[in-house]
Amino acid sequence: MTTQAVQAQIQLSTGEIVDLQSTVTDGSSQELKTSASVISGGGISAQSLGTYADGKTISAILQPPTPASGSISWAYLQRNGAILSCLPVAAHGVVSQPIPFAIRLRAGDTIQVFTRAAAAPRDVSLNVVTQSGTHAIFTAVNSASTTNNLTHILNSQSLGENLANQRIMSHYANSTNGATMRGGSVLYINDRGLPAGSCIAINPNDLQMQPNSMATATIGLNFQASTVTTA
Repeated sequence: MTTQAVQAQIQLSTGEIVDLQSTVTDGSSQELKTSASVISGGGISAQSLGTYADGKTISAILQPPTPASGSISWAYLQRNGAILSCLPVAAHGVVSQPIPFAIRLRAGDTIQVFTRAAAAPRDVSLNVVTQSGTHAIFTAVNSASTTNNLTHILNSQSLGENLANQRIMSHYANSTNGATMRGGSVLYINDRGLPAGSCIAINPNDLQMQPNSMATATIGLNFQASTVTTA
């Protein structure tokens, strides 16, 4: 298995800056911990973010989780084994401005990331927030010239199975091969096979990830989050 370094930087409401960096194994969920070597002779011991900043609040993401050489499909803040908050991902040199954030950390909270060795894999990931405050991430590896259904990263449920009767209020998607996807987006396909909503897929190598509230939908039990690829 290949590995690579992933780094991120956040600001706490106390004004403290927390640098995070870990060497992770590509192709599996891995924890991003505080950096043990910010500068020569400096830094702190590598530890979970919640352990380091227990009781403190994240006020901004200065640098989203960013891989050293390959790509990153998704990232999230984990609490008690569940997704507490989706996190944007980035590529070096692309982030243009800090991202406001407001979550109070607890001991045990961790940042989880998923990377690929390739700089342009066929992964697509959809991040959503519902009206009830549920955060969820769905992903797939796009096969060529077919319909690909995304599933939840933790339990492999479909969009409808996981979010039935909830309304998506905010969403964003990322993929480095959006040019092969019809509409360049993830479609919310209803039980009649029609698109009830969609989310444009941003290439993090080109643009900073930003949530949006356009083309959202109330999700039914049999809905799928799908891409239709042309190549």
